[in-house]
Amino acid sequence: MKHRIALIGFGNVGQGLAEILLNKEKELKKEYGYEYSVVGISDVAWGTAYNPDGLDIPSLLADVKEKQKFSKDAKNWDSLKLIKESNANVVCELAFTNLETGDPAISHCKAAFETGKHVVTSNKGPAALAYRELKEAADKKGLKFLIEGTVMSGTPVINLMEGPLAGCTISAARGIVNGTTNYILTQMEGGMSYGDALKKAQELGYAEADPTGDVEGYDARGKVTILANVVMGTSLKISDVACQGITKITQEDIATAKAENCRWKLIGSVKKEGEKIIASVAPEKLPLTHPLAGVMGATNAITFSTDLLGDVSIVGPGAGRTQTGFSILTDLLHIHRNG
Repeated sequence: MKHRIALIGFGNVGQGLAEILLNKEKELKKEYGYEYSVVGISDVAWGTAYNPDGLDIPSLLADVKEKQKFSKDAKNWDSLKLIKESNANVVCELAFTNLETGDPAISHCKAAFETGKHVVTSNKGPAALAYRELKEAADKKGLKFLIEGTVMSGTPVINLMEGPLAGCTISAARGIVNGTTNYILTQMEGGMSYGDALKKAQELGYAEADPTGDVEGYDARGKVTILANVVMGTSLKISDVACQGITKITQEDIATAKAENCRWKLIGSVKKEGEKIIASVAPEKLPLTHPLAGVMGATNAITFSTDLLGDVSIVGPGAGRTQTGFSILTDLLHIHRNG
């Protein structure tokens, strides 16, 4: 079967996925029998392009590189029209993240399910705010709602539950799930001020012009909510997660931790306590002997506490154009194998 893909959002992740699909087209067909065509793309900056037989992806990537709207197969459609009227069988929802209402991404997902299309997303909004509702909508239609890229980019987290950790009961998950704050804390330990470290993070593309979502812990809170609801099987609301960022950590705090052979990390945590699920995001002063203390820079890591294996940690990139594009690819292959 040749899969027909519609991309909603063509920023870094969408472009990264498109480049991966182009570069690995022959390998994907040979190794996995995976064949595809990207039939539609809709982006608020570049417009909408649709061709039921497949778009000229190199041409569209060239348009974006030149910072101009799509020049081939352009349609005067919005994203919802593309989802509803295209012949795609998979929608990749890669639009901007809204952790207050989840829209327009939640509406995109609902429209896809209503018209018989699978959804793959790296967008934390739908996964954090409406996972149960959307999963049930997908299940009713025999469709997939896959969200591997929502927690640690291409580093596998969600897929571990159905693969290597299947059969284990997870009692806790805690870790570093925001690369921006981890980078800032690493630079502060090296002697930079908070302001200078933040500026450097922005220059490198780790932090947005408005870094509030990262430094106040809101991004991590969304990811912790996803872990709670998907890995722990609860129905936690994002507002149920206690949240504190790194903005109050001073150079004096950093120096004190050093003197105590400790290191500050912003830790996202979800754990079972009796019948309750307790979730939080907050800075913690970890001893240097702690496995998470050695995770530096923009790297992410999560430790899962299991009944059969004890603690299992996974470390890897938590952001990046190619890395997040890879997470979408893994879910596309999952649909190919199991859809």
